[in-house]
Amino acid sequence: MYEILIFLLGFILLIKGADFLIEGASSIARKLDVPDLVVGLTIISFGTSVAELFVNLVASVQNNNDIVIGNILGSNIFNSSIILGISAIIFPLKVKDTTVWKEIPLSMLAAVAFIIVANDQIIDSAQVSVISRIDGFVFLLFFMIFMHYTISLAREHRRLFEEEVPYKGPIIKAVIFIILGLGALIVGGQWVVRGAVAIAAKMNVSNSLISLTIVAAGTSMPELATSTVAAFKKKPDIAVANIVGSNIFNIFFILGISALINPVEYNRAQNFDAIICMLVSVLMFLFMFTLGKKSFDRKEGILLILIYAAYVSYLVLRG
Repeated sequence: MYEILIFLLGFILLIKGADFLIEGASSIARKLDVPDLVVGLTIISFGTSVAELFVNLVASVQNNNDIVIGNILGSNIFNSSIILGISAIIFPLKVKDTTVWKEIPLSMLAAVAFIIVANDQIIDSAQVSVISRIDGFVFLLFFMIFMHYTISLAREHRRLFEEEVPYKGPIIKAVIFIILGLGALIVGGQWVVRGAVAIAAKMNVSNSLISLTIVAAGTSMPELATSTVAAFKKKPDIAVANIVGSNIFNIFFILGISALINPVEYNRAQNFDAIICMLVSVLMFLFMFTLGKKSFDRKEGILLILIYAAYVSYLVLRG
């Protein structure tokens, strides 16, 4: 009963935290003349990925490789299928050209880079596949390139907010909203994970399955709450950028930091999950060209959810 209560309270905190975060971030965007796209790629996507970062830092220190890898792959798959799917069902998500040709391809690059560095056994005929500290450093360099891109994007797209109603409230109010929102998201995400893992443990579910599904989905609850609230508020740039930015952040920053703390031994059986992670990123890109509309519509959202359901069904059968 206690686990269920923590689980439900976590969801309440997530929803309210997402609402605060959207309001605060959008207010600062209007105040500073920064596009929603940039805010979604940076402040919101990084903030909502704190749950993944916290879980991976602990797992890295404890040298729990299954959690380190499973949390990253599972979260990215959940982001690109369930969160994007639900958001598209709520409100069709029309995206900008920069998202189609730069941000989404960068998330695909992150997935491909992960597969390459994680497969020493296949590429170099090594006895064990390890994501080394050097690999982690390379991931962090990619992350720095991504940050440079978002800063450049902010400078190039200031004109996007010329027609927006400027934010007239005190900036400190918007900052407080962001802090409260992030705090609620972090605590809510932790409570959801704690409750879900406790419930799963009583059901004798394997650690691999927990890390790829319950832990990954639990740490992605902030992204889910934030993107769905953004969709309800008809802010597609924030909804999509939060997902894409989180995927990039998870691999290049969180996995990079994790590998620096402790080299991560990789199980080749996880290649299936890594390939699914890459394929859903590719699907995100291909959906931009169906009917030439450059948006995620409800039919595509339903398809993404069905793909995730099939993936989880396979995981359960695999054990």
